[in-house]
Amino acid sequence: MVRGFSPAAAAAVFRRQNFLIRCLGGYRKEKNYSNNFHHHCVIRMHSAMSGGPSLEADAVSILRSITPTLDPTRHKGQAGKVAVIGGCREYTGAPYFSAISALKLGADVSHVFCTKDAATVIKSYSPELIVHPILEESYSIRNDEKGSISAKVIEEVDKWMERFDCLVIGPGLGRDPFLLDCVSNIMKRARESNVPMVIDGDGLFLVSNSPDLVRGYPLAVLTPNVNEYKRLVQKILNCEVNDEEGSKQLLALAKGIGGVTILRKGKSDFITDGEKVSAVSIYGSPRRCGGQGDILAGSVAVFLSWARQSAYRGELGTNPTILGCIAASAILRKAASLAFDQKKRSTLTSDIIECLGRSLEEICPVIS
Repeated sequence: MVRGFSPAAAAAVFRRQNFLIRCLGGYRKEKNYSNNFHHHCVIRMHSAMSGGPSLEADAVSILRSITPTLDPTRHKGQAGKVAVIGGCREYTGAPYFSAISALKLGADVSHVFCTKDAATVIKSYSPELIVHPILEESYSIRNDEKGSISAKVIEEVDKWMERFDCLVIGPGLGRDPFLLDCVSNIMKRARESNVPMVIDGDGLFLVSNSPDLVRGYPLAVLTPNVNEYKRLVQKILNCEVNDEEGSKQLLALAKGIGGVTILRKGKSDFITDGEKVSAVSIYGSPRRCGGQGDILAGSVAVFLSWARQSAYRGELGTNPTILGCIAASAILRKAASLAFDQKKRSTLTSDIIECLGRSLEEICPVIS
């Protein structure tokens, strides 16, 4: 009972408080809370991006159009070969999340190129991953060794490069200068080989400081969060983020980097290749546990590979990079929603990963 109130009056006050909380978008008890929360956020984000619901992509149809059927005549590797470039002493979870997410969605092979300190740890997470302990940090080498070691790193990656359908650059990479320099050279080789790149995490820090690494490369996908997006806008457009002109600024950023694809993460995800902006707002979760961006990066790599395969067969009339980003965004948001329905506040990245397969199956069921 509220002090100074009768039981009836106290109950009325309590109901009024709950009503006000609901009006402000606060806690809701409905079973489909995550979707209600998401809808509230979508309206606000669409307004901020000045595009309205007309930006919304038909993500479900796109998922169905590019997800390959399970055909017994196909051989290992045809469903996707992905490599993650990242992982150092401090950060071993991020590259694992990206690499294992690719496998959980249906890629056949997933590699991780990381530092020696990170390799044993990452390998212990799962025997499914192919781990290459070839990267080095400054603390472990002498100045006179840097040239030869950098050459060895590039030589080792070159052995594998032509086998990959997509690289994921940045999860758990860290900001060691020598390590970033080696990864810069890997990115240059990927461009020479026309291998798509999904750039996330510390890979975006690298691109912010060296935008020429991806400038003019249409097979590059940048997946910035709020802070990473702010850094890119400041560097490329020499201004601050302006959500009142959000769509125009996103288009300008993509054009300013030379036609790369940008997937701006947020309450709704916004995607552009500099031509138009698409939004993905379906599903979603209010839980913001760290690591979801790593899942997204690995997912984009898989769906981008599948979309490019469909394009080669003449089945698509739209930029396959855009379609891959839309599909990956939708499937992560659906998996996050399913995980939140089960775990609520205790939802972890590993819970979301475990829901990836179910999410894809519900939209693109396997026909036996």
